[in-house]
Amino acid sequence: AMGGDNAPKEIVKGAVEAINADKRVKVFLAGKEPVLKEELKKYSYDAQQLEIVHAPEVIETGEPPVMAIRRKKDSSIVKCMYLVKEGECDALVSAGSTGAVLVGGQVIVGRIKGVERPPLAPIIPNIEGVSLLLDCGANVDARPSQLLQFARMGSIYMESVIGVKNPRVGLVNIGVTKEAYPLLKNCPEINFIGNVEARDIPFGKADVLVCEAFAGNVVLKMLEGVSDALVKKIKAGMMSSLRSKIGALLVKPALKQTLKDFSTEAYGGAPLLGLNGLVVKTHGSSKSVEIKNSILQCIAFKEQKINQKIKEQLVLED
Repeated sequence: AMGGDNAPKEIVKGAVEAINADKRVKVFLAGKEPVLKEELKKYSYDAQQLEIVHAPEVIETGEPPVMAIRRKKDSSIVKCMYLVKEGECDALVSAGSTGAVLVGGQVIVGRIKGVERPPLAPIIPNIEGVSLLLDCGANVDARPSQLLQFARMGSIYMESVIGVKNPRVGLVNIGVTKEAYPLLKNCPEINFIGNVEARDIPFGKADVLVCEAFAGNVVLKMLEGVSDALVKKIKAGMMSSLRSKIGALLVKPALKQTLKDFSTEAYGGAPLLGLNGLVVKTHGSSKSVEIKNSILQCIAFKEQKINQKIKEQLVLED
């Protein structure tokens, strides 16, 4: 609850919205207890669906992740990691330090046996619906064998959680993935369609987009930036004259839905696939709606037994 630019206000609000939206959810809100109790006074909710976990320490964004995880045992991130590891919680959702979440996920929660590198896998909108982008920030030097694992895990996630049958897997081509291509092409468990250029991503050419983290992060941030810029440009254009204002009133309902479809907030956070428990990283700038959706997306992950399917279906290299 103490992670992110808008903590604890937006985190607490999102948590309350999640439990009010779905009775299956129970939230363990980790952070400074007095602060959280004061924030919770603003809301009405079922007290049986929320429990505070006192965590007096906070891992700041600029701290070295490994050192922070080792030294700050009473931080909210570390306490939540152990709740997941010990099976008291099914998932962790954090808008805090990405480095600490990645390190804690691998060191504390631990990888599924055989998984080489867990990738961060956000859902991104496109003109046809959504795609899963992996990796977007965890592995900047991923080897071809690891990209193959990303494709396998991403396909399982898209089919089981998002409901896309036989998802199309594309390799984001930046000129350095020649060795990965034949591995993906010769893998019978995935529907590999070949290379995908970055310009094709917004048009939904592939359901699962595989790349190493540097390329993935550039793709993700560029898409988010262009989306925000277009929204501002469209709004400014509609307010530029009386005629455009009248036109804006006519198209407002359709435009509002279109912009909502292209908002990353609607799709929650990025799961770190391949761990023994679910760890979800949301944007540091997350508002309550993204926190709420990040929590609710954990339901499908749990009910569809994604980790079990990865263990059973993923043919892992020695």
